[in-house]
Amino acid sequence: MKNDHEESQSEEFIIGRHPVVAALKSDNPVNKLFVQSGAKDDDNIISEIMNLAHKKRLVISKVPKQKLDKLANNQNHQGVVLSIAAFKYAAIDDLFAHSEKAGMAPFFVILDNIEDPHNLGSIIRTADAAGVTGIIIPKHRAVGLTATVAKTSAGAIERVPVARVTNLSATVKELKERGLWVFGTDITGTDYRRWDAKGSVAVIIGNEGKGISPLLKKQVDEMLTIPMVGDIQSLNASVAASVLIYQGYNSRHPLGK
Repeated sequence: MKNDHEESQSEEFIIGRHPVVAALKSDNPVNKLFVQSGAKDDDNIISEIMNLAHKKRLVISKVPKQKLDKLANNQNHQGVVLSIAAFKYAAIDDLFAHSEKAGMAPFFVILDNIEDPHNLGSIIRTADAAGVTGIIIPKHRAVGLTATVAKTSAGAIERVPVARVTNLSATVKELKERGLWVFGTDITGTDYRRWDAKGSVAVIIGNEGKGISPLLKKQVDEMLTIPMVGDIQSLNASVAASVLIYQGYNSRHPLGK
């Protein structure tokens, strides 16, 4: 099943020192580097960025802070902004290939209409840390890969493939046909601490307000729940995703005796 590969034609920007380093070390196409005139380089990261840019034969422009503020939409750019081509999405086959290359059974995270770019960036960052081999997002009614997502991911966006699909339900069906066990998240279900994520698995994280759509709920092999004792019986989507992703990590990489 192919994904849409329909990216925005507009220019995108990576902001922040560590995300820019990660982007320059990747094989993804980059266009131009903007560096703040007179920016302090106490950690020598700007020097590293300049060296990487020179190796890629990039145009490097030293500009006033006001110019970077405008490019970064007044976000904290730390004195560097990198102009890149629009973010490229993977295909579902790419996620399987990435898993095979990593020498691991597929461990995918499916995001059902996540709308906050900070949540998506945080989930990608956790996914990279915990060995998730691919993320799947819907094309419609959900945030895509943006500069804010890239910055929040702290460079992890360059290491975890993200597939964008037209129909999550059809994609879940395909994943199950290809041997994955698919788990969902809900307020009722099996305690997530009992989840054994060994083998080929995918876990669905629902929308910040509505949770997982009813159609997807009907397709999962098992529902997982995160028990809570506080008055607020819900978690931020990125926090819930992190808890489940690390339970997946724990079961796939158990402590030695």
